[in-house]
Amino acid sequence: MTSVDFKKLIQEIVKLACELKDKYTSEKDAPVNYAAIFSQNDKEYDGFYKLAEQIGQIIQHTPTGDLFAIEGLDTVAGELHLLKVRQPEPNKPERGYADFTVSGYATFKKTYLPKTGFRLIQRQDHEMIELIDPAFNARTYFSNPPLGQLLGLR
Repeated sequence: MTSVDFKKLIQEIVKLACELKDKYTSEKDAPVNYAAIFSQNDKEYDGFYKLAEQIGQIIQHTPTGDLFAIEGLDTVAGELHLLKVRQPEPNKPERGYADFTVSGYATFKKTYLPKTGFRLIQRQDHEMIELIDPAFNARTYFSNPPLGQLLGLR
């Protein structure tokens, strides 16, 4: 895979996640905050990791994979600057996910969390709402605060 093909794959993940978001929420204009690729095996992970190194630099190491600051990549949901390459996980068969920034997170949470497909994930320094539909080859997340803000970027 070339870096051009890799960028197209990232754009496709954001597009799929955006379609999922748009199907289940009214947050049509929510911008993408970051995206991730789910590697399906070790060989794919190694290849994706090398490609990510070509288009960006590591800004955070995590147990599930590294986060890269990438050159701005145009997507259907705005310019993307953060990309995570996830290590293979059997419970993540989708191609990846995108995280969107919603205005009025508290209202969003109250409105959508009780609905089918939405789940709250709490972390030490933030929380996120996950949206999954098995008919989509991507997941969608809504983080509070958004990762870029959490990391002090932008």
